[in-house]
Amino acid sequence: PAMLITLCYLYLWARWGPRSAALVRGTVRRLHRSRCSFTFCARQPRPGERVRLRVGGRVFCTGEAQFLDDLNRWSVLLVSPCIPPEKLLPAEHIAFVTESISAHTENSQKGPDSSKEIVKWSDFCSPLAYKPGEPFKLIAEASVDNFSSLGIAFLEDRLQMDNGMVPHRIVSMDAVTAAVKSGLGQGEEEKSKLERGKEHEDEAPSLSDKEAGAGEHHHLHLSSCHECLQLENSTIESVKFASAENIPELPDDCSSKLEEGEKDDCLEKGIKRINLAGKPPNILIYLGSEAAKARFEQVKSVLRECVGAESYTIYQLHQEQVLRDPWIDNSLLLVIATEEPIPEGSHKQFMKFLSKGGKILGFSSSFTFGGVQIKHRNKLRKAVHELVVSRKDSTEVKLNLLVSGCVFEEGVKEDPSRVKALSRLNNADKDTVIVHLTHGSSGGEAILCQAHLELDSNSMDVQTEEDFNLLKMSNSKRYEILQEILTSLGLSCELSEIPALTPIFLLSPDEEIHLAFLKWLEGNVDAEGLRASSKVSLKFVSSCESRVEVTPSLMPVITEMGSFSSEHFSLKTYQENLQTKKLGKILLFTEVTTTTMDLLDG
Repeated sequence: PAMLITLCYLYLWARWGPRSAALVRGTVRRLHRSRCSFTFCARQPRPGERVRLRVGGRVFCTGEAQFLDDLNRWSVLLVSPCIPPEKLLPAEHIAFVTESISAHTENSQKGPDSSKEIVKWSDFCSPLAYKPGEPFKLIAEASVDNFSSLGIAFLEDRLQMDNGMVPHRIVSMDAVTAAVKSGLGQGEEEKSKLERGKEHEDEAPSLSDKEAGAGEHHHLHLSSCHECLQLENSTIESVKFASAENIPELPDDCSSKLEEGEKDDCLEKGIKRINLAGKPPNILIYLGSEAAKARFEQVKSVLRECVGAESYTIYQLHQEQVLRDPWIDNSLLLVIATEEPIPEGSHKQFMKFLSKGGKILGFSSSFTFGGVQIKHRNKLRKAVHELVVSRKDSTEVKLNLLVSGCVFEEGVKEDPSRVKALSRLNNADKDTVIVHLTHGSSGGEAILCQAHLELDSNSMDVQTEEDFNLLKMSNSKRYEILQEILTSLGLSCELSEIPALTPIFLLSPDEEIHLAFLKWLEGNVDAEGLRASSKVSLKFVSSCESRVEVTPSLMPVITEMGSFSSEHFSLKTYQENLQTKKLGKILLFTEVTTTTMDLLDG
């Protein structure tokens, strides 16, 4: 029966598949220069979207151009560290957002059909930024044909995401690429485009009663709109003045720390502005020739538990990529987690990485330098031993870990000040098992471990129940030490707390407009003051005393301005700096919300 189904599928694909693919490619090629968006999704089309093709439960639609809001909530990724820069900017490209969900989110979603030719997402596009959560979102750009290929693969259930999640939606976006590359909306030109879109989307609340009642759809103005050009600066500046926080302006040349030869490369500028070390927040895991996915996931998992998940992206650096791909300038930390000998060419690349300010963390690897040598101690191999670790505050902590069977010995040192022992075994020989080394004059450093900090008691093949219990009791200390090591290598291990949601305040610097809007609102909410939406419903109440609980799906909007106060925003300062007739006169202000995209949806 399986063979019969496969043959039937091949026949149907041969009969209809090429036609579907041709329709998608033809539509994208014909319309990509117009103000039109393309959407591939596993849902019914939204109002205003035109269905071009249905394949099973998936659709390909076109509609009005879509703009990306809330850019500050995205983290710049720009490139996988192993994609050469010359491949990033095709002559004509499409920027788009891919939404993916966890495989367990929907029982029906189990990843691509393995019987079909799988298309890997990253092989057809260049990632630019990401936004964690459910759904997980990625901004990327691709050539016109590659974008079509991704859409076709999605429709035919052949698209595979690199993070193992299930692709749920692909939608093209306007005015995105340059904004992301200039620092997620910080570039004035792109910022103005996005702000103009937002201004006119939100124009309806400040219209007269007659205009509001008409319910007209107001198209986004173009960059040639004289009114937008005049109002752009005053509206943006009024918000800036009204904020009590001093938000620093990003300098035009954010890559001043780079070598002179790199300053002219605008793409490199975009990448290098991510952190003070001058490198993007990419972590690479090198496993030598090992292709075992389980080992990669094992190391990746423990790193994710230690560093801020929203701050760093973790990739595997394959053996063939070490010499071929430009990862050196595009990575912050290299984790070497293989006991295999390091090939000479790879060792030179790792040293080059250090000389350019890179950081290396070794987990039971044969990599070393600076006169430090590795000696084998067979009696220590796969045995649990007590370690004494020197901490940053000069105290010592003892814990039990599985050791690799190797220790560090100092040979003829190039510079004694560049080598420091951080941990030794609590045995008669006091063997060194964790060492810190520096290299070059650009801040390059490595911490090499011959104890398995990356493994917990459940991941190890321990010999006795006593060893298992010793490892289990040391687990919290193991995390503390690993976090301290990562912090010393320049990574952030602070897991940020999610602040509580706050109610929304309806504000206006003009009392007449405020009253007119409240009058308009009476006919646009139900008897309970509810403005329902598919994602977030707004409950309009007169004051804070209403005690409506704030949830991600229900947000109370307080209409009485007298009760408003905030240390982060001054309505008076905002009013003094706003120079418009209508725009910006009605505000929805909240200190903490999920996303303004959902808030204003519908």
